Amino acid sequence: MNRRPNRQTHPIQLETKEHHNMNDKKVWLITGAGRGLGVDIAKAALAARHAVVATARNAASVTRAVGEHDDLLAVDLDVTDLAAAQAAVTAAVERFGRLDVLVNNAGSFQAGFFEEMSPEAFRSQIETTLFGPVNVTRAALPQLRAQRAGLVVTISSTAGITSAVEFTSAYAASKFGVEGWMEALAPEVAPFGIKTMLVEPGFFRTELLSPQSTRYAEPTIADDAERTSQTIEAWQGMDGKQGGDPAKLAAALVQLAALEEPPVRFAAGADALAAFAQKANDLLAQAGAHRELSTCLAHGGSVDRPM
Repeated sequence: MNRRPNRQTHPIQLETKEHHNMNDKKVWLITGAGRGLGVDIAKAALAARHAVVATARNAASVTRAVGEHDDLLAVDLDVTDLAAAQAAVTAAVERFGRLDVLVNNAGSFQAGFFEEMSPEAFRSQIETTLFGPVNVTRAALPQLRAQRAGLVVTISSTAGITSAVEFTSAYAASKFGVEGWMEALAPEVAPFGIKTMLVEPGFFRTELLSPQSTRYAEPTIADDAERTSQTIEAWQGMDGKQGGDPAKLAAALVQLAALEEPPVRFAAGADALAAFAQKANDLLAQAGAHRELSTCLAHGGSVDRPM
C-alpha cells in the first residue's frame, strides 16, 4: 500500500504495557527502504512478523522492491524535511497504533577530495546523513516517550569510527556527527525507556556505491588529477563486489532489536571489528604519546615546553 501522509498532527497513541506484552509484533519505521539495505531490513522485519512502515522519497519504489504485504505501509519521505518526518510518524501511528523501532537508514555518498568538493555538495551530505536521522528521530521521540518504550537504530559506518581514507571527508564528517549525537542522546532518552543502537557496517553489497547513491566531485585541481582518476576507478570497481551480505545484516538487526538490552554499538562485519580494534589501539597510543605533558596542565603546575 502506498501512501503520501498528510502533514496534520495526530494525537499520540498509548497502549498499556500488559496489552503490548501479549503481542510480540513490533511496529518498525525504516527510512531509505526503496532500495539497498533498507529493502533487506524491511523484508527481514516482515519475515519476523513485525509491522513495517517503509519510507522512501517515492513510496512506489518501496512496493516495487518489497512487494505488497498486509503489514506494510509505504510512505513518501524526504528525511531532510522535518514536517514530512512528522507526517510519516503520524501515518505509522494511525495505521498500527504505536511505534516501536525506528531505523535511520537513508543515505548517500558525496565522494571526492575535500578541496574539490563544492560547499553545496558537502552540505548536502550533512543534510542527508546527519540531519536526516536527526529530523526523523525528533519526529519519533514524542511517541516513544509517551509509550515509555522504543528503540532508535541509526545506521552509521566504520567511516564514523575511523576514516583515514581518501574521498570520504564529507561522508565521514556526517557519520562522526551521527556517532556523537547518538551517544549523547542515549542518556537523555533512557529515563523514558527508550534505547539507542548505532550500527557501523563495513563494506556490504548495498547500493551505496551505485550511481544512484554516489556523486563524485568534479575534478578541478591538476595536482589531484591522477589520484582522483585512480580513486574513482577503484570505488566504481568495488560496487557490487563488497564482501558483506546485506540480507544477513538485516536479519542480525532484527535479532538485536529483540534483545532486552540491545548493544550501544554493533560492529557489522569482520572488517568493522578490525576497524574498531585498530581505532582503539590508535587512541590508546595517541593518548600515551605525550602523557607527561597531558597530566601537568592543571592550575598551579608548570609546563616544560619542549625545545
